[in-house]
Parts: sequence; structure tokens; C-alpha cells
Amino acid sequence: MGFYDLVIIGAGWAGISSAIRAKNLGLKVALIEKEILGGTCLNRGCIPTKYFLNQAKLYFKAKNIYRKQNLSFDFKELKTKKDLLVQRLRLSLEHQLKGITYINSSATFESADTVKVKDGILKGKNIIIASGSRPQELNFLKFDKKRILSSDEILELEELPKSILIVGAGIIGCEFASFFNFLGVDVSLVEIFPQILPQEDKEIAGRLERNFKKRGIKVYTSKDLREMDISIYEIILVSVGRTPNTEDLGLEKIGIRLEKNRIITDDYLRTNIYNIFAIGDCTNKLMLAHLASYQGRNLVDNLISDNPQKLIPQYVPSCIFSYPEIARVGLTEDEAKKMNLDFEVYRLDFLGLGMAHVLEETEGLIKLIVDKKNQTILGASIIGALSTEIIGILTLAIQNQIKLDCLKKTIFAHPTISEGILEALK
Repeated sequence: MGFYDLVIIGAGWAGISSAIRAKNLGLKVALIEKEILGGTCLNRGCIPTKYFLNQAKLYFKAKNIYRKQNLSFDFKELKTKKDLLVQRLRLSLEHQLKGITYINSSATFESADTVKVKDGILKGKNIIIASGSRPQELNFLKFDKKRILSSDEILELEELPKSILIVGAGIIGCEFASFFNFLGVDVSLVEIFPQILPQEDKEIAGRLERNFKKRGIKVYTSKDLREMDISIYEIILVSVGRTPNTEDLGLEKIGIRLEKNRIITDDYLRTNIYNIFAIGDCTNKLMLAHLASYQGRNLVDNLISDNPQKLIPQYVPSCIFSYPEIARVGLTEDEAKKMNLDFEVYRLDFLGLGMAHVLEETEGLIKLIVDKKNQTILGASIIGALSTEIIGILTLAIQNQIKLDCLKKTIFAHPTISEGILEALK
């Protein structure tokens, strides 16, 4: 089927970003996807789950404001609207891929520069593997797509359950706990670690846990699922992580190094084979769509550059669309302590923000970890309304080592949540 400057396996956010960037730079590109264009993020992840959450949040808030009205929620209509949204966005992607050879097929390596697809053979000067990931099972609790569900199947429920047990209180678990709680489902959340959101700041995670319990979500931490009676729950959602999709690509045949299914790469995202790279979830470093997109764009720039740059960014924001939202970039307080850094903590409670009162979302906190000597921000953790938006400001400040004096002289609009950054630094 021809020779290409770049062959990309996987058309999720990582692969699509690579393909569009390569096309814009004048490269001849082939993009291969065995399932649906858009990958997990568009079809089963970021977009549909955030649409579900936003619609459920609107219903939850409206019900609390208009208490005398008999408001109801049409779950089937929500699903229909979600499907239409995903279709519209997929059509937009198809338009952006004009000029790129798109092949809907599985792909298998025949050699380091040759990939077999359903209609023939592709040869590539460089090849990028962006094959994504899938929900991880528990050995003692296998998915059955009826009662024991992954985050893929939970989006396809025909009707709301009366009760749900969510196993794993990471990002996915906390987001779905918020969603089902919005809609009046009896939600239980179990986590084997001592806190929900084990990777996040303890103080922030503790605030979310208290908020969950206040809203009627049952939270069990330091709890082994095998000690619980799970027969009492109508639906069980298992959200204990994701595993890379690296089987059936023929990687062993060409000698690509793997570690527990993940593809091992260097700081330039190159595998042990010089012309083959891997990006996104299949490398199992940080499974974030925005990081995958960053890797895709910048890897292509590296391919044509005489001075390639390392592609392991130090500052990657994380966003959790629970209720309230949580966002973080850089170090947590505990991480700064473990590194024996000389730092101080700046805080602002959302009760001090006018916009938080306007939005009727006063349960929030901005927490900044500041280097005492250099007077720069080392990390930021936020819980509260619009935190997933304003984290971008703090990412910019941390990555560019903007001094506190400079931030303090910046005019933040009023009334906004973002002005809380300035208020926290006073």
C-alpha cells in the first residue's frame, strides 16, 4: 500500500495529534485504527463522561434551587445526546484528517519498518505506536458486562441502578461517584489505600471525602473489597486503573522491549528500535489525554529537528471532574517534605471568594507550595469550582518559574475564581 514518512498505530488523542502535526509539516502520513476514530477519550472516556457529569450537575443544582418544582431526569435522553455529541466531534476529526491516509484495520509488525493491515503492507520511515489502554480487571472480580462493569460499559447502561459499588477511588471512581450521586443513586466507594485519590494532596483528598460523605456517598478507605458483602449492590463498577493495549501488534516478533505490557521508551519516546516510538497510554507513564496530545505534537517536531528535545515534561496538570472539582500541578505538600525542600504553604478558602458565593460553591481551597528562597511556586492543588480551568494559570507560572512578586502585580479579573490565586499570595 505504499511508503510513508510516518505510520501511526492508534487514532486516539496521541495518534491524531501526531498525524495532524505531521500533515501540517508536509509529511506523508498513514494513521491506523482498529476500532473507532477518536480512541478512548472521545468515545468512552473524557468527552462522554464529562458530558454526563455536566448534565447531571445541572440537574442536581436546579433541583436544589427549585425545590418546589417536580424536576426529573431522563437518563435515556442523556445517552442519546451523548452519542450525538460524540458523532459531531468525530465528524470534525474526520475533516481534520483530510490529506492523511486513514485505515480502519488492526495492525501487526512484520519488521521494524513494515506494518501489515487488512488490505496489504505499509512501510514507514518512522513508526509511532499510540495503541492506548483499556480498563484493568481484578483477578477475583472479572467483568461480565452485566453487573460487573468497567468504565466502558457503565456509559451504556439503559437505566439508572438503585445502588452501585465503585471499586477504586482514583480519578474515574470519584468522577462516577459524583455522577451517580447527582442522580440519586445509592453510592458506595471503596479504596484499598488510606485515602481516596491516593496520588493527590492529603488535605485536598480529605476535603473531597468529607464532601462525599456529607452528600450521602458511603466511603470506605483502607478496605479490601474481599472483606465486603458485594451481593447487596445492583451494579459494581471496577475502576482500579488501566492496562496498555500492546497485545497482537507483533512487538515480540521485532524485539521491542516490554515491561508488564507497557512499551519501554527513553526520554525522547523512542523504543529500543531506533525508528519506532511509543506515546500515550501504551507507555503507562501518565495516562492523561492532554499529555498524550503534547507527546504526539512534539515527537513529530523532533523527527524533523536537528536538535530534538526531551519529551518527559516536568509539569503536567491533572484534572478530576468530581464534585467539587480537583486540579493539581507540581508537588504536593507531602512530596515537598519528602524532598526536604525549604518551602511554605499559602492557602485560600473559597469562602473568601465572591464568585464562589455567586456560584453557590463555597466548599473549596487553593493550596500553593512555594519555594522560600526563590519565591516561586513548586506545586498547586485546588479543590472547588472551576479548578480544572484555573490550573492552567498555575501550570504556566510553575513551568516558567514566575516570581511571586510578578504574580502579585498581575491584575486578575473580579469577580472570578482565578483571583483566588492572588488572594492566596497576600
